[in-house]
Amino acid sequence: MFKTDTPWAGHLQGSTGYRRILAALACAGVATFAQLYSLQGILPFISRDLNVSAAQAALSISAATVGLAVAVLPWSFAADRWGRVRTMGLAVILATILGLLVPLSPTFEALLVLRFLEGAALGGIPALAIAYLTEEVSPRNATAAAGAYVAGTSLGGLFGRLLAGPVADVAGWRMGTLAVSLCAAAAAVAFLVLAPKPRGFVPARSEGFGSVLGKLLPQLRNGKLLALYAQAFLLMGSFVSVYNYLGFRLEAPPYLFPASAVALLFLAYLAGTVSSKMVATLASRWGRRTVLLGCTGAMVAGLALTLAAPVAVILMGLVLFTAGFFGAHSIASGWTGALATTGRAQASSLYNLSYYAGSSVVGWSSGLVFQQLGWSAMAGVLAVLALVAAVAAVTLLPGRPVTSSRNQSTSQID
Repeated sequence: MFKTDTPWAGHLQGSTGYRRILAALACAGVATFAQLYSLQGILPFISRDLNVSAAQAALSISAATVGLAVAVLPWSFAADRWGRVRTMGLAVILATILGLLVPLSPTFEALLVLRFLEGAALGGIPALAIAYLTEEVSPRNATAAAGAYVAGTSLGGLFGRLLAGPVADVAGWRMGTLAVSLCAAAAAVAFLVLAPKPRGFVPARSEGFGSVLGKLLPQLRNGKLLALYAQAFLLMGSFVSVYNYLGFRLEAPPYLFPASAVALLFLAYLAGTVSSKMVATLASRWGRRTVLLGCTGAMVAGLALTLAAPVAVILMGLVLFTAGFFGAHSIASGWTGALATTGRAQASSLYNLSYYAGSSVVGWSSGLVFQQLGWSAMAGVLAVLALVAAVAAVTLLPGRPVTSSRNQSTSQID
């Protein structure tokens, strides 16, 4: 890897470059996460239209996240040669094209293939976004920038679900998906226009595949990073499971929610938008591990509330659960970039591989529990997974260091 003679100090919060980076990544987040999870709110439609079970319908989500998980490392290798922005631009263009083909799927099997390819293309965004932020934004603002990016991704996911549900109610799930893909295409164009030229990284054009692959080994030997990857797998798997199957629960008696009402459940994502931005301030005061554990506890408390029968209590639980998840994800994803001193793109990609592997594996398998044993049993299993994540955090992640107040205000690596 070649470095410039004068190290790039990074865009400061409030600068034009800082605002453009966040705006560009917000657009990339819409293009990525609106498409990735647009089917989640309309899984009952897919189940009925293609004559498949709830767990099978959820495979349309898992296929995309499996594709994304297996693609994040290849995208990170490509970015080391071609640059972050160029690679993310290519990824978002390919994903948008494939997203426009998804509504044309003639069979369930074809739908799964297209969703896998779409997810693989989408992998270029989350694989590189945090590495791009870490390299281009001043270290003192990196945690806040990561929180803002995660908040933007939550809005992108919310937008896709809110749009697909009502359109599907009127014109079917295919038109709902198409509407989201068209909006994602516009967001992709905005990303290409807004993203500033990278200044903190020079592509390593002379490195071979073996050399780049060697960057993975330090990450896989780092217990702290492995603990963060465990957070990604277990917490994301729990999060996707709740949103995959809560619609099936509320569509059935005694609730009988229509698809448009189920789509409104995703307004709970706004709690995640708020929490993912708040945790940076809390972490600077209490330490990352403490805030991460607090967010995990909020997820478990939210799951407990969803066991109640009244819709109002279920919704309160969903809001608390969502806020806890996005807070935990913001802390863990930002901490990954801070702990990786070399191979930052690969460290970030391994986090995303774990994140979307959890979405795929847990998001599908928990549906089998839901179908056989019901919501309470599934919530209990997810609570156990969250507890395992907390144990890994306590065991392997460092607590807040004892430093002076001055150092606490300037250091983000704890």
